[in-house]
Amino acid sequence: MAKKHKKHREEEHIDESWLIPYADILTLLLALFIVLFSTSTIDQQKLEQMSEVFNQIFDGGVGLMEQPSPMEVPLPPNETSEEQSSAYIEDQQALSEIQASVDEYIAVHALEKQFATKLTPDGLLVTIRDSILFDMGKAEVKEEYRGLAEDISSLLVFDPPRNVVITGHTDNIPISSNEYSSNWELSVMRSVNFLKILVDKEKIDPLYFSAKGYGEFKPVSSNDTEEGRGQNRRVEVLIQPRVLEDGTLNDSPQ
Repeated sequence: MAKKHKKHREEEHIDESWLIPYADILTLLLALFIVLFSTSTIDQQKLEQMSEVFNQIFDGGVGLMEQPSPMEVPLPPNETSEEQSSAYIEDQQALSEIQASVDEYIAVHALEKQFATKLTPDGLLVTIRDSILFDMGKAEVKEEYRGLAEDISSLLVFDPPRNVVITGHTDNIPISSNEYSSNWELSVMRSVNFLKILVDKEKIDPLYFSAKGYGEFKPVSSNDTEEGRGQNRRVEVLIQPRVLEDGTLNDSPQ
């Protein structure tokens, strides 16, 4: 009887040779992505990130799937902040031009001893000695200087409008009259009466104008001398900026 030959089954073997080119393709794709990413906007941070990833891949430091976290993509520059800064600078230049116009008016009318202008963080400050506008202890603008107040009004016409604050100040000599019981009241009424003349123009929008008084409580000089007291008796016109330094708009009526 013939022997039956047993068939030896060949052990099944899975060909894994495809893994090597597959891994190479993934590596190349990653490299391509990094190159495209880095060339979109070149900066030092991106170049350092790209170099680090290439070193990890080709030096065998960390595998593709072992990356601890994806690369951080640098945020684009804050265009809004740049626009706000530009708007603030432009508005400051506009205030400088207004100051130049007021200074020209002062020079033409030889009012250097009664007027002064100064750019401050709060806006353009125009200071007027009260002696040119008011009699001692009075709040009505002198008739002969109403034309001066009207001229100032023409310098305060802006398009679009700006907020303007009129502020009255006095020295520390107490006042006692039938009209005013304190320097505080006197300073307020001086600013109000001056404001009335300013806004008595069709081109002036009263919504953007306001008046207040500080009496003797915000001196700019010593009250111990007549000269110092004369400097403290004043009316201030503050022309406010439309754009604050932080980019906030300041264009709504007060």
